[in-house]
Amino acid sequence: MDWKELRIITNHQGIEPLGAMLIANGIESFVINDPDEVRQLESEKSPAWDYFGEEVYEALGDKTYIAVYIADDESGLTDLEAVNASVESLRAASKEESLGPLEIICRSVKDEDWANNWKKYFKPLEIGKRLLIKPSWEELPPDCCRTVITLDPALSFGTGRHDTTRLCLELLEKTLAPGDGVCDIGCGSGIIFIAAMLLGAKSASAVDISEDAVRASAMNAEENLISPDSFRVLHGDIVKDTALRAELGSGYDLVAANIVADVLISMKDIFPGLLKPGGRLLVSGIIDSRRDEVIASLENSGFELLELISSNMWSAAVLRHKGGS
Repeated sequence: MDWKELRIITNHQGIEPLGAMLIANGIESFVINDPDEVRQLESEKSPAWDYFGEEVYEALGDKTYIAVYIADDESGLTDLEAVNASVESLRAASKEESLGPLEIICRSVKDEDWANNWKKYFKPLEIGKRLLIKPSWEELPPDCCRTVITLDPALSFGTGRHDTTRLCLELLEKTLAPGDGVCDIGCGSGIIFIAAMLLGAKSASAVDISEDAVRASAMNAEENLISPDSFRVLHGDIVKDTALRAELGSGYDLVAANIVADVLISMKDIFPGLLKPGGRLLVSGIIDSRRDEVIASLENSGFELLELISSNMWSAAVLRHKGGS
């Protein structure tokens, strides 16, 4: 089946009334593209993130709109009429209020566009000196001699293409020792602990506050033939949940946390309890403007900085807990 995408061009002020009007006319599923909202979110401090990369704004573009998708056949006529009615009603109701042009732009979208067009952006990716990440539909380069992680893009963060994940993986391959026990905090897609297992770790525990991430991590580990007896993925917030921290345990050789600055700082006194004496902590997801603050907080909790690397406004570091050699 083919589809029509109807983009209703508006502005930030028009998003809420336009969405309400669509719902009132029976259109309950639509997509909002609002660059101004993203800029506002970025200007507010949040423990969930620090920074949106330029690629986010490039994807959003400079137009604010609501997109509605309708079947390109007779059955879609009712939805088309509902969209037109919504726009006309809003024009009439707004009077002198500026809600943008309220122009409808229509384009055709085929089923195969939804399923396959985005795949062209995901090709095999070399990271560091030993790793290669590839989606399942791509063939390996004929001369490949790297450790291969098969990972399909999904809702969970972590395909290796963002600087934070790439930096974390680069440090992981240099820091991990064969037979290490690894803990992955904020595992997302599972890419960090999966890479660790493929590079020779003995076992891995992972945790994430997102149930989707927990499911994705387990599926991705299975896809990469990681033995189910050698890893576990837990759900919850270890900052707030002491029972979860107890379940996660301690004595890890290496703890990796690819999160954001505020969360890393909030965990500065939790990390030592996860590690064995002399264990290593790998942290990433640190915007450069907060790098010194994060490192100082970890040093105040008994860590010694071993290595620090940066790329495109992001930093990652390896530290050793000074509780042992």
